[in-house]
Formats: sequence, structure tokens, C-alpha cells
Amino acid sequence: MQVVGYRLASQTLLIASDAVEAVSLAPGTKLEYTLGERHCAGHLTSDGHIACKNDGSPYCDAHTQTWVCARCTGTCLKDEMDCYEAHAVYLAAFAPATFKVGVTRLDRLSTRLQEQGADRAAHIHTVSNGRIAREIEADIADEITDRVRIPTKISGLHRTVDESAWNELLAEHDPLDTFTFEYGLDLRSQPIPETLATGTVQGVKGRILVLDRSEGRYAVDLRDLVGYELIERASERSVQSDLSAF
Repeated sequence: MQVVGYRLASQTLLIASDAVEAVSLAPGTKLEYTLGERHCAGHLTSDGHIACKNDGSPYCDAHTQTWVCARCTGTCLKDEMDCYEAHAVYLAAFAPATFKVGVTRLDRLSTRLQEQGADRAAHIHTVSNGRIAREIEADIADEITDRVRIPTKISGLHRTVDESAWNELLAEHDPLDTFTFEYGLDLRSQPIPETLATGTVQGVKGRILVLDRSEGRYAVDLRDLVGYELIERASERSVQSDLSAF
């Protein structure tokens, strides 16, 4: 039994044994797995899962896929450009005051923002294709980052967005629409970053899973679970205690 992926839209963890099972990460769900060895998570297909025992996690070189569009700055890196749908350029806020610029297909705007775990967002441009969107993004990225790493997101899980700084940024870009997202975590302190699959799910924000255990609350990057073999019993591994546990 191995963790082979996750789905942010449905908030599920994908576990492969004889078949692929989608384990719910809905609030209140109890996870009772011990992590074993970690190796390549193989490949998911429409028929199931193709296992791989190679070293390399979450994927070995043979199963690592590179999305070239993520590196695009307006000059297409594919043999033939295929991003002709309407695209949105957006700003996203991660508490307390980390802001990024990004692009996505217009019809995926709200979904993409929630997949990233954004607290606030603003739609600032609509353009006819991805090339134009990436050009605009690259220009704005000279002043605002286009990537926010998971440790930065975890450090702000218990905080709120700096309204003054966010409104100042919006004033420079005349947004077409704005968004506020809630994830129901209700944290009073930062959860401790850990890699584990035992505890009661408090919620999921982007790809960050927040688990309650007797020692406190823990923030797990779902990508860090991919590739682990699972043993169906609660982990007894000692982890750092959260101050809220006392």
C-alpha cells in the first residue's frame, strides 16, 4: 500500500494497493497510518496505478513530468503553442503579507487560487491566450514574486492578511474582481511542520493538510507523503509537541 498522489479539488489522498483508493481528507476524518519506506510513486492511469520500485521520491527520473508552461514567460517552449483559451492574470495573498502574481485559464481562476491556498486574490487582467498572460506575469514578477513556497504558507496559517499592505497593492492594479477564501482551520498558533499520516484532519489549505494529535497540531505538505509505503496502524513515532497541547 503506497501513497501515489492527492486531489486538491476533492481533498483526497490517493492510496494504491490492488486498486487506487481515494481517502477523504474532510475535517474530522481520522487517519491511522504509519509511514514505511519511500520510493517512486509510479504512474496513475485511467485503469489504475503502475507501480515503480526505483529510488527517487516522490518520483524517479522516468516518472518525473515537467510542465513546460510553468517556465513560460511569453515565448512558447512547446513544439506548437496550444494555449488559446482565455486566461486570467491574478494576484494572490498569503497571510500575513506575502503576495504573488500568477496566471491560469479563466474558467479555472477560483479553483486555481484555492488549490494554492490563497487567502485573498484579485483578478487583474483577462487576455485571449496563455502567451500574452505569461508576458504580463513576467513583467509584474519583476516586483512581485511568482512563487510562494510551502514553508512560507505554513508560517502564516494562523494569521490574517495585512489589509493595509494588500489594499495598497490592489490600488496599483485596478482589479476586475476580488476574492476572499476561508478554509475553516481556526488556528491560534502555527502548526508544527511534520511528515506524518496519523491524526484527525482539521482541514486542508492548498496542499497543506492540518492534523490534530494529542501532542498538538501539525502541518503536512501532501506532496511529502507521496511515495511512502503505508502500514495500517497509527504511528507511534514521537513528534515535537505543540505549545497548544499543554
